[in-house]
Amino acid sequence: MSDIPHLERVAIDLGDRSYPILIGGQLLDAPSTWADLPKASAAFIVTNDTVGPLYAQRLAAALAGRYSQVHTVVLPDGESHKDWQTLNLIFDALLGQGADRKTVLFALGGGVVGDMTGFAAACYMRGVPFVQVPTTLLAQVDSSVGGKTAINHPIGKNMIGAFYQPHRVVCDLDTLQTLPQREMSAGLAEVIKYGPIADMAFLDWIDDHLDALMARDPQALAHAVKRSCEIKAWVVSQDEREGGIRAILNFGHTFGHAIEAGLGFGEWLHGEAVGCGMVMASHLSQRLGLVDEAFVSRFTALIDRAGLPTVGPKLGAEVYLHHMRVDKKAEAGEIKFVLIDKPGSAIVRGAPDGLVSQVIDDCCAA
Repeated sequence: MSDIPHLERVAIDLGDRSYPILIGGQLLDAPSTWADLPKASAAFIVTNDTVGPLYAQRLAAALAGRYSQVHTVVLPDGESHKDWQTLNLIFDALLGQGADRKTVLFALGGGVVGDMTGFAAACYMRGVPFVQVPTTLLAQVDSSVGGKTAINHPIGKNMIGAFYQPHRVVCDLDTLQTLPQREMSAGLAEVIKYGPIADMAFLDWIDDHLDALMARDPQALAHAVKRSCEIKAWVVSQDEREGGIRAILNFGHTFGHAIEAGLGFGEWLHGEAVGCGMVMASHLSQRLGLVDEAFVSRFTALIDRAGLPTVGPKLGAEVYLHHMRVDKKAEAGEIKFVLIDKPGSAIVRGAPDGLVSQVIDDCCAA
């Protein structure tokens, strides 16, 4: 790929479902980015009404040399549209244009677009190939990697979906330059997540380079995206369908999903809820005697510096517990939390409702 300067690659090792993650600048326009993808007569770019005007035309031009027809499907933007009605817009376009089982879908956008495109690809004709082209930091370091696809239900987040791996993930770092600052901070939550659960040296690096990341320094972003993808690739290669270790990637998500569902999907960004959820999970880890107060204080300060909320909305402990009980990690009604058992290592376990309620009350404000 000599036409792409400073290209980084991370491999997802899943046997015959293995694929590369490409990380670098100027990837959208480089012909080699799209080489060796499945052959088909048609490609469909699925995007939203925010990202589409910025990048859909460029991607369509790059794909025109490989596919005789390139169609674009534009979805409404936002977590509140991650539902059956919006998913059907993709199926309507595929059926309306006579897409066959070799048609390739390209998910151009953030985590919502990626999740819905992947789910549509898994379902249409029982499976067609798709490529992730994430344009947000959160999607580049987390949701585009590993094959989780889903839509939300009013009762629970990501409860309807499938494990379905893409053929490639293309992280063009240049797309992060147009990202609103709030979205940038939301993405940093998923970058920061990898430190406490797997690599404290990476957390130290984030602490030292947070200002550069907030300023979108290309070298800092390249390292953050690559290291995040390396950690996720290592976890996913061991546990593709979240039967064991992969659950640690949900650090902060049990509290975070409850915040999203309790407020109404889209009120807080996913990364904002996860950032606050990680603070709450670190407090729960401390109360269970797993980490000390110094760790919680340092971690909370980092979340705050990243522009993320550290105090949850005061929904009431019962509302939190209700939404947690329909979380995918819950087993026989017992809520499961990803907790830090020591800095750089995570476990999945339950906790007494009374203790969880105390943490919720202490970490939330009106």
